[in-house]
Order: sequence, then C-alpha cells, then structure tokens
Amino acid sequence: MTPRKRTAIYHTFGCKLNFAETSTIARRLEEEADIVRAAGGEVPDYVVINSCSVTEVADKKCRQAIRSFARNYPEARIVVTGCYAQLKPDEVKALPGVAIVAGADRKGEIARYILDLEKAASEQAVAYHTPTKAIRAFTPSCSRGDRTRHFLKVQDGCDYFCTYCTIPMARGRSRSASIADCVAEARKVAAEGGREIVLTGVNVGDFGKGSEETFLDLCRELDKVEGISRYRISSIEPNLLTDETIEFVARSRAFMPHFHIPLQSGSDEVLRLMRRKYDTALFARKVATIRRLLPDAFIGVDLIVGARGETDELFEESLRFVESLDISRLHVFTYSERPGTKALEIAHVVSQEEKHRRTRRMIELSDRKLRDFTARFEGTVRPVLIEHLRADGTSEGLTDNYLRVRLDAPAPELANCIRPVKLLTPIDVEISNARLASDTER
Repeated sequence: MTPRKRTAIYHTFGCKLNFAETSTIARRLEEEADIVRAAGGEVPDYVVINSCSVTEVADKKCRQAIRSFARNYPEARIVVTGCYAQLKPDEVKALPGVAIVAGADRKGEIARYILDLEKAASEQAVAYHTPTKAIRAFTPSCSRGDRTRHFLKVQDGCDYFCTYCTIPMARGRSRSASIADCVAEARKVAAEGGREIVLTGVNVGDFGKGSEETFLDLCRELDKVEGISRYRISSIEPNLLTDETIEFVARSRAFMPHFHIPLQSGSDEVLRLMRRKYDTALFARKVATIRRLLPDAFIGVDLIVGARGETDELFEESLRFVESLDISRLHVFTYSERPGTKALEIAHVVSQEEKHRRTRRMIELSDRKLRDFTARFEGTVRPVLIEHLRADGTSEGLTDNYLRVRLDAPAPELANCIRPVKLLTPIDVEISNARLASDTER
C-alpha cells in the first residue's frame, strides 16, 4: 500500500506580496518535502500561517487564527512566518500548537526546517530569526494555482521609515530581484498558461536600488514577454511614480490602465508628521497626469485616518483634498498604535470613537467615488479577463481598468480568456452586471 502523503493547509494574512510568498512556500514544500495541500475536509499534518503585523488588529487576528487551528487540529504542527513572526518571534513561539517560527527572510527554508523537525522528533517549538537590520537576501516568489492572475514579487523591504509604520522593522531594507530573473519568471507564467501578472513588493518603485536597473527598465522588459496579456502594478509610492512610467503605461502593449497610489493623508501637515516623501501638490499632479494620458484608468488610493497629530481641522482638510481628486476608490485604514514607531512621540491622540467616525466618512466618500467612476462605463464594451467558474455557477472577471463584472450567463469554457464584454447595471458598489458583447458591439 502506498503510504499517505503528509498534507498542509495554508492561511495568509495581509498584502498581495504575502499571498505570492505563501504560494511559493506551498510549492517548495511539495517539491522538497513531499508535503501536498490538504483536500477539503482532510485533517492536515501541518498548518502554515503567513502573518501580517501592519496593525495591532493584524497581530490579534493572527493569534486568534493560531489558537483556532490548534483547537481544530490538535495533532497538526503549526508553522508561522511573516511580519508578526519576524517582529515577535518569542511571543509567537509560545502560542499553542506552534512548532516552527520562521522570520521574514526564512520563508524559503521552511521545507528544510520541517524535515529537521521530523528527524529530531522533538515537541519543542523552534524559532529561526535573523535580526531585521541584518536581512539582505531577496527570496523570489510567484503565486500560482487556481488564480487567474499571478502575483510576482519583484522587490522586498523598505528604507522609508514612515513614523506610523513597522514594515521596515519586519521586512528589512529595500532589495530586489534582477530584471533577468523577473523576466524568466514571467516566461514561466506564460508557459503555464497565465495571462495576467501583478507586480508586487513592499515598495515596488524602489526596484533596482543599489544597481543600475530601474523599475521603468523592468516594466519595459516585461512588456516584451510573449504570452502575458496583462500586467498590473500593485502599489507604487507617488514620489516614485515618474511621469515617464505613466507615459510608458499609456503606450505599452500589456500594462493595464490601473494605478494604486498610497496617499495616507490629504493634509500636508499630517504628511510631514508621517515623514512621507511628497506633498499633496505632487500627489495631485500625478493624478492629473494619469487622467490626461489614461482618462479611463482606475486609480486606487490608500488613506490612513485618525493618525497621531490629525486634528479635527486637519482631517477636514484631508477630506476636502481627497474629494477634489478624480480617483476611483479609497482603501481606508484606521490608524493603529504600533510599539517602536516614531509616531508615539507625537502628542495629539485621536480617540477611538473619533477614528471610527472619520473612517466611516472616508468610506462613504470612497463609495461615492467608485459609483461615479463605474457609472462612466455603463453601456460600454471593455476587455475582460474571465475567471474560473464560481461555486454559485456564475463567471466573473476584471476589465482592463479594474472594474469587477459578473456575466449574466456562466461561461466556464472562457475561463482565463479575454473577451469583449458589455457593462450593464451595477449589482452593488463593488460589481456590475455584464454580458459578452455581440459582434456588432465589439
């Protein structure tokens, strides 16, 4: 009888970068340790958690997940990696069920750590941790599997040290893959039938720092890879989003009209307190340049509300600035105190009640922006990359400019295909009805 293969389940918190890394961890466990993904309902031998620590809430959710997995799978060994594991390895190691803690730069070694654990037959938890200041290695990753889109990690770490942020303490200094390695990975995705790649990183615009390569150079070379129909830039700092990059996207073969740009505050005083590297005037110019060159582009914007130093007057200033921008959507984050950050030295503290009130107002503004943007395209035809058939029998997909649509009839045979689709009425603020365009409408 063939022995049963060991199995693992995976749980990812946080950013698209984490999802790309989790996919790579799963692939390497299968290749190097013969550990396969557990089937639905199967009791796993391992639980691998890729954690986030961007807020205190993220830490809390990770702790809750670890305890829940330990209760549900008492015989499984839990492996925790990611930012929370990097920042607080001893705290994670002490949680129930945890067998291995792997710091931010150790994700590529998890298969070896599991094999070592099995050889030792030890019940004692082990933590593998490099002090963040000493992290220099770049670990490549690219998500694969059942996703229509692939997420390609091109950069890691950050040198900005904004006052509210723990990412440099968790991820280390800025470092990148090479253009040659990224192009080789894109060719693999194309060979496997992938159509769309999202470029991910902590600070992707910083790609190539310390070398002669630049982010624009990377985009130019990726655009040449045959078989990849779409690229998206996951997020890019406004001061690193050059006019040349916007111009390139406007005329490129495969880069989509879609930008995600962190603003964090619409008040110059709060931006100064945050130690951001731009002001509202620069941000407004970037949005105007995108709209001039790519009028249909989706522009998503990150925003933090309730940060230390954000008085009532400064919040209203931020709200007015965001209202003035021709953007598509906000991703609103409520400020969370993080130990070790410089923000704790700022005197003015916003109450939790006021933070939540401000968050609601910004989300309401975001919903209006998204409805207005979506309404521009009602009745138009746009190319949609159709995703796999959903559990409820419907097909969904994304337009070139990042509008999510649901087809009025299932189209499983068109999964992973790009087709012209006519956008109809919205279902809600997040998604619109659509149908395949007729020959005369194309």
